[in-house]
Amino acid sequence: MKVAEKRALPRRPVEITLMGLGCAQMGNLYRKTSYEESAGAFKAAWDAGIRYYDTAPFYGFTRSERRLGTMLTDLPRDDYVLSTKVGRVMTPDETIGPEEDGYVEPLPFRPVYDYTYDGIMRSVEASQQRLGILKPDILYIHDIGSMTHGDKHQHYWQQLTDGGGFRALGKLRDEGLTKAVGLGVNEWEIIRDALQVFDIDVAMLAGRYTLLEQQSLAFMDECRKLGVGIVVAGPFNSGLLAGNKKFNYTEAPADILARVDELQAACREEGVSLQAAALQFPLAHPAAITIVSGARTADQIKSNVDWFAEEIPASFWQRLKERGLIADGAPVPHESA
Repeated sequence: MKVAEKRALPRRPVEITLMGLGCAQMGNLYRKTSYEESAGAFKAAWDAGIRYYDTAPFYGFTRSERRLGTMLTDLPRDDYVLSTKVGRVMTPDETIGPEEDGYVEPLPFRPVYDYTYDGIMRSVEASQQRLGILKPDILYIHDIGSMTHGDKHQHYWQQLTDGGGFRALGKLRDEGLTKAVGLGVNEWEIIRDALQVFDIDVAMLAGRYTLLEQQSLAFMDECRKLGVGIVVAGPFNSGLLAGNKKFNYTEAPADILARVDELQAACREEGVSLQAAALQFPLAHPAAITIVSGARTADQIKSNVDWFAEEIPASFWQRLKERGLIADGAPVPHESA
């Protein structure tokens, strides 16, 4: 596969390259990333043919949107697809510390959850100014769900329903200020719930349909039937499939590490890179539109592009099936070729 190939959202006029660049690292996620590093990663992605870029106000407490906007606004607007997110209003705050929510040296803007009609409209207007772009192609509701909000989930869910958050998204789409709307989350169940009350076009699902985890397979099948495109984020499961020991942003438990060892063993037997398998597997599902992975440097981009293009034999996927390392019924790349 080539990263520059495109797939279209089933029901909206948006075509997206098979690989996108997630821009949380532009916001100093986990460590400081210089502007030069960010610009180098962006240029490497652009030169490779990647034309989908995802950011959010939360990333670096507005730093990512500012950096990405500077890079994009010198380029022809029709040549790329941009997504950003709503659900947090960034509020000036002089008490921001040297590291908060995983971001190093965040800018002095405190994220305040607000999924109401007014909150979403304020968030979009602020993003327009930071990005220098009036019409992002996709708007995602960011981090709604119990994984983020715990026992406060129902309160914020009611902001989307009774408080007009979904209505705001519909208005923005109807008025042409964005082409597609949906959710950007870490749990597929909340996307299922949203589909019951609002007409979403696309969802960014992080870490829940990967080589390591396919509990969301039936949900993916349903999205295919409904014409809801899935942007697969977090294909390395917080980096666990790319060499670190994190899973869902924390230390991986023993049973997950054991499963990774089994996947690595199959990779060695077939001469396949685990990273290549992780990037290619999710896109075999017909609901998947693109895969988004973060990268801090140009070298990381180049590695991702090479893994994405790596030839993986059909025997490898068959071996995983025989060992129960892929869920029954999950499509694999050689079947969809």
